[in-house]
Amino acid sequence: MKIHRLEREQHLPRPVEEVFDFYADARNLERITPPLLGFTVVGDEAIELRPGALIQYRLRIHGLSIDWLTRIAEWVPDERFVDEQLAGPYRLWHHTHTFETRDGGTLIADVVRYALPLWPLGELAAPIVRRDLARIFDFRREEVERLASAGSLAGPCAASGVSGSPALGRA
Repeated sequence: MKIHRLEREQHLPRPVEEVFDFYADARNLERITPPLLGFTVVGDEAIELRPGALIQYRLRIHGLSIDWLTRIAEWVPDERFVDEQLAGPYRLWHHTHTFETRDGGTLIADVVRYALPLWPLGELAAPIVRRDLARIFDFRREEVERLASAGSLAGPCAASGVSGSPALGRA
């Protein structure tokens, strides 16, 4: 199995608590994922992110409907969290999100370790997957920047009508 790595950083001129709270609302993923993917969080209830929390998604990749289940493996409010795929399109998906106060704002860092299914044949798709992930994370960066500039990181998740819960999962 070959493990691939995607790394991204982004600085926002917003306080770390506000930025972390935005990411702590799983429904905000719907707001920052390219519409072409039809990404939705399954279920109507609010999801309290904490170690062991499960999040189920549904999306379309190249016309295929995909169900994806992740677990929050690590949760340190205002610092970092890790989500790991339990079921979905990858053989391995381990995504570390870190948040650091820097230069009057917040530095967000994403490190994704992933492996493709059906190794070694799955590696034939590696260039396409790498391109697709780069596009998704580029879109995410632009959308988070747009929302932060508009002052839309705080408050309820506008996309779903479900109220975000910044206090959920705080230790």
